[in-house]
Amino acid sequence: MVAELPRLWLGRAVPVRWSGEAPIEAALTQGRGIVFLTPHLGCFEVTAQAFAARYGVAGHPLTVLFRPPRKARLSELVRVARQRPGLLTAPASLAGVRQLLRALKAGHAVGLLPDQVPPANMGVWTPFFGQPAYTMTLAARLAQQSGALIVLAWGERLNLGRGYVFHVEPMGSALSPELPAAVHQINQAMEALILRNPGQYLWGYARYKSPREEL
Repeated sequence: MVAELPRLWLGRAVPVRWSGEAPIEAALTQGRGIVFLTPHLGCFEVTAQAFAARYGVAGHPLTVLFRPPRKARLSELVRVARQRPGLLTAPASLAGVRQLLRALKAGHAVGLLPDQVPPANMGVWTPFFGQPAYTMTLAARLAQQSGALIVLAWGERLNLGRGYVFHVEPMGSALSPELPAAVHQINQAMEALILRNPGQYLWGYARYKSPREEL
């Protein structure tokens, strides 16, 4: 993951093949917002870039939730590297959440890492691979409040530097109107996605840590 970042952030475009983009095409045609849920699986940087290059520049921008690094110098590098046509960022704050909701209601797409541990009071404890994990409610709330389509997506790394495959599929079932149940559904969907290619999941991420007190 570290080795591919310089090319993704600062180099020329990488080869990306798409798989299962029909739900995206249908939602955009209907003017319906899309919530992309991408776990720490494969290359999550390339999914946002690929969508922006294909749909964002054509008038369907993607807004991704973004928490800047704590070091100011690194923060500026990341900000510049991620700025590109059709790709917007929203801060991990109340203002950022409102920005995401506005984008969805306008029929645009947003992207989240649903297995990222949220701050205190912004999640619920629910099982993830059999262990209690503090899980964000934001993904479910955005979909429930906007009527957006939830799409599961991840960027598979191909060996020998052959690029990536952007895998896309809708949720297997309708999201429950009850928030805790909806969050649990999303965790189950993430588990199923990860189990298809566990070797590309970022198992080193502290998924079961306690939440932070502040954003």
